[in-house]
Amino acid sequence: MTTHPSTTGQGAGPLLRAWREQRRVSQLELALRADSSARHISFVETGRSRPSEEMVLRLAEHLDVPVRERNALLLAAGYAPRYPETPLDDPALGALREGIERLIGGYEPYPALVVDALYDVVAANRGIMTLLDGVAESLLEPPLNAMRLALHPQGMAPRIRNLRAWRGHLLEQMERQIALHRSDPLRALYEEVAAYPVPEADPVDEPAEPVPYFALPLRIEHEGRTLSFISSIATFNTPMDVTVAELAIETLLPADPATVKYLQSLLP
Repeated sequence: MTTHPSTTGQGAGPLLRAWREQRRVSQLELALRADSSARHISFVETGRSRPSEEMVLRLAEHLDVPVRERNALLLAAGYAPRYPETPLDDPALGALREGIERLIGGYEPYPALVVDALYDVVAANRGIMTLLDGVAESLLEPPLNAMRLALHPQGMAPRIRNLRAWRGHLLEQMERQIALHRSDPLRALYEEVAAYPVPEADPVDEPAEPVPYFALPLRIEHEGRTLSFISSIATFNTPMDVTVAELAIETLLPADPATVKYLQSLLP
């Protein structure tokens, strides 16, 4: 697993160095990006120079440091956190919640959901119910977790016709998130779902007609038919709040004409 920057060092220097090394950027390259000098970057990393608040944020931006960790860098440098972490049910995020509900509601009958940094489901449309047939009640108790729902042997996994490939895709997605975010809970979730049993081989279940898939599909059995979806994930540009920065909207686009026809037949 990828190692992550630690807050055990003194000041922001060790944290910045750890993020720079994790991103595989040299001091000179970072200096050029941030309109600084390699000498100044070196002094900041070794603690010989205290960076300004503006410099901390500039370096964090060029190192693609997550918003939550930018607050940690500011604190380590002796500054106040810049980004609030507003609960999603706070009135201040009312417009965001309404926008999300309209977005995923307008996507029906196709499935769409919104998850947080730990893949807990914070919103979902009615199309998602198509995928949850047969899922154990224990997995449907709040907070619902998208990774457990997909990969748990009492979840969707027994009905996913290409489980080995889809599981590999989901685990790789989690690995990328672990590499980007310092999160022990996320790492623990990864270790949990990666340990779920996997069949030796997926069932032989080819479409009745060949389909030129343009991305790895999720192929899942539903009431005796196999539905196919392509996943798309969207996040918010330039978020100014930790909560908003960690939200992801996942939409499942029908991947073949049969899936489109069936889902549209569910419309009232």
